Formats: sequence, C-alpha cells, structure tokens
Amino acid sequence: MLTEKPQDAEATRPAPAPSASPLDDLTCYFEGDFVRLADARVSIMTHAFMYGTAVFEGIRAYWNEDQGVLYGLKVREHMERIRRNAGMLLMHDLPPIDELVRIVVETVRRNGFRQDAYVRPSFYKSTRTIGVRLHELEHQLYVLAVPFGNYIDIEKGVRLMSSSWRRNADEALPARGKIVGGYVNMAFQKSEAELNGFDEALVLTPDGHASEASAANMFIVRDGVLLTPPVSDDILEGVTRRAIMELAEVLGMPVEIRSIDRSEVYIADEMFLCGTGVQLSPVVELDHRPIGGGEIGPLTKQLHGAYFDAVRGRDPRFAHWLTPIPAR
Repeated sequence: MLTEKPQDAEATRPAPAPSASPLDDLTCYFEGDFVRLADARVSIMTHAFMYGTAVFEGIRAYWNEDQGVLYGLKVREHMERIRRNAGMLLMHDLPPIDELVRIVVETVRRNGFRQDAYVRPSFYKSTRTIGVRLHELEHQLYVLAVPFGNYIDIEKGVRLMSSSWRRNADEALPARGKIVGGYVNMAFQKSEAELNGFDEALVLTPDGHASEASAANMFIVRDGVLLTPPVSDDILEGVTRRAIMELAEVLGMPVEIRSIDRSEVYIADEMFLCGTGVQLSPVVELDHRPIGGGEIGPLTKQLHGAYFDAVRGRDPRFAHWLTPIPAR
C-alpha cells in the first residue's frame, strides 16, 4: 500500500515577495490617471502586448545644474509625430497637441527629477482580444519617465558593423513611424552587432543603401558637407535629425540629403549617429575600417559641443527647442 510522504517544509513555505524596484514609486500617466509605475498594468490579452500594435516616442529631458532647470527637448515635435503615427494604426479621436504636451510635462514634473531623464509616451491598442487587425480596436495612452544617462558611450566613438538584417521596407512596415512591433527588426540588428563585439549596427535598405543604425539616424561628412539619407531610404523621420540639420545651418555647415552607399561610408571623412537615445554619437569605425583615420572629426566635435549647449539651455539661439519643466 502506498502512503503519502509528508511534504517538505521548504517546499510548502510561501515564496518571498519580489523586492520592489527603485522605479516602482515613480509617477506615470496611465489610461487617464497619474499612478505609481508599479500600479500601471495591462492584461496579457491586450492587443498591443500580443501583436505590437502601438506607437511610441522617446523624449529626452536635460538637467541644467547651474540654472536648476530641467528642459524637455522638442516635446511638441514629438507629440506631433506620435499623433501622425497613431493615425497610421487607425487610432482616431486623439487628444490635441497642447493636451499631450501638458500630460508629458506634468508626468515629468511629478517625479521631481534633478538629473537627465527619458520620457516615453505611447498610444497602444488596449482591446483584449485575439486576432490580427488594426480596425475596431480601442486605444489608450501611457506616459512614463525615468532617470536616464547615456545609451552608449558618446565620448570615445562608436564602432559599427554592417548588419545582415535589412531595414524593413516602407511597403512592408513603415520605418518612418515608431511602431512598437517594428522594433523587433532593430533588436535583431542591435544584438547581432553587440554579440559580434561592436557597439552598433549600420542597417542597409533592401537595395543596399545605408539607411540608419538600429535605432538612430546617421550623417557622414565628405569634403565639408554633411550627408544624410532621405526618408525614402526607409529611415525614421527623426526629430533629432531635423534638429541637427537646423544646428548645422546656424553653424554654416552645408547639408545634403541623398542616398549613401555602404562603400561611401568607408571613405567618409567623418560619421556620427543621432537620436533621442544615442544623442549625438561620433562613429570611428565600420566593419573594421576606420572612419576618418579612426578619430572623431572636427565638424562632429563642433556639432557635438553645440548640440549639448543647446539641449541644456546654454545657447539662447535654440531656446525654442526646450520646454522648461517646473519643479514639483
């Protein structure tokens, strides 16, 4: 006759509660209310969770210690873009731009950051259902903000490899929109580069033109001219990219928008990446080939210094880029 063995005391003891994350008590905006980040939860049946049907923005906020002010960078431009991109996913009846800006500023304000921060707003398909589609689904908005430093080392220069994974073509999945599901494409590229010992990936279009990095726009310099790929080469319509072009114009640097072959990057005088995450990051190598002798070039250095003066509120010529965020 079989008898049941007494259960081991360790096996029946309740599992310890997971330790709280230092981010848990931050305030976020979630489905119409300001709540603790730990309390912002969605069902695993949420359509965006299952199918990536969401759009998002990444916004930097820069702390100026001397002024005691936190500056949101290009907040309005990011809110304009997220509304346009949400429309591509058939999201309608969205809040007006001014209201979205207010929500972003208030989210950051409630956290009282005295350091650089990253802000991520997202419109996502919130209906709990199974089935791949975009129509007849509800949507919601969240905005979170967290302390955030450098995404990659922006001082020493970035080493790139040409990714074997191509950028998704516009007729397959619009790269110009920050569509959450599309970032799996970028994840393949970024991991391939890092697992092969590089910092980032250079991503090519299906016809072989240089498009951008895994999640950043690109510029090269040839004979004193800044070159950047056109939107038609499957790039994100970058807010930071536009800011760099405006900065270059003020500094008297000519800019040309045209397609760039990979071999032209090899022989470039200088190269840098730009975007919310990478900010302005010099590139010193592609596929083991040094760019401009493997040193950060003079135009890149000039732009780099001018950019960080602008985003931290040290250059009044670019005050229109910035939204001062009041203290809590």
